Amino acid sequence: MALALILILPLLLGWLLDFVFGDPSRLPHPVVWFGKMISWGEHRLNHGAHRMAKGAVMAICFILLVFFVVWELKRLMPNMVLWLILDTIIIFYCLAGTTLIREVREVFLALDRSLDEGRQQVARIVGRDTSQLSAQEVRTAALETLAENLSDGVIAPLFWFALLGTPGMLAYKMVNTLDSMIGYRTERYKDFGCWAAHIDDVANYIPARLTAMLMVIASGKLSLLKFVWKNGSKHASPNSGYPEAALAGILNCRFGGPHYYFGELFDKPFIGENDRELTTQDMHTAVRINRLAEVLMLALTFVTVLSL
Repeated sequence: MALALILILPLLLGWLLDFVFGDPSRLPHPVVWFGKMISWGEHRLNHGAHRMAKGAVMAICFILLVFFVVWELKRLMPNMVLWLILDTIIIFYCLAGTTLIREVREVFLALDRSLDEGRQQVARIVGRDTSQLSAQEVRTAALETLAENLSDGVIAPLFWFALLGTPGMLAYKMVNTLDSMIGYRTERYKDFGCWAAHIDDVANYIPARLTAMLMVIASGKLSLLKFVWKNGSKHASPNSGYPEAALAGILNCRFGGPHYYFGELFDKPFIGENDRELTTQDMHTAVRINRLAEVLMLALTFVTVLSL
């Protein structure tokens, strides 16, 4: 019980810091360092023969490096206070619920000013090309990202914290960063980023489905579970479709369709059937659902840790 309480205190503090402040833009962020590591490795290894093998070795080594560096740092902490401070900081950095919500709100506010501003703002949070998106497509992209990144930015980090503590939590962020940078099926990354994409699929398999379930519970519309399981598998990703399907069902709208990534067209299946115009009120509803699902997952994590 004492160990469980030691784990819960930094979890609560880290979550509260994220809830109040979001990502600390003026402070160095581990994900930025991860991005530099991945970029360094990709430029040196992603050429010539055996690209898939080289990408696999890089991905696995980076993930294990992060896990064991954090593990060793915690082991070397001279007292419990510093151990708790380190855990709190890591949890704060690993959670991204508030920042994502702020970014999505900014997309809708920018779109109210002009379509060009909306396109520029949504480009900050999506990987697709945004220069030719319509206003409806900008709103759709923002809400799809809000749903998908609830899993990647909140639920999955908490899930891996419950299983492996802060070493597992930060290692998951490396997994997610690898996928977001090189896990594409483009000519440049289809071989080199193959393993990064598959590792991310495995790491998010349970969290993505758990995210969808929590979103449905938060909405109070449990009958939507059937809709989610039916439509979640339509997505090109084995995981992203489930939280997107949950939000599409809650809002009674349609996500998906063709998008350009790095100049290449990807024709994604539609999730949902009601191709209605999305509104600012839909964004407010989606944000409320995200926050409720986040609180539910935090409570579930507390229960899991206390049961250890």
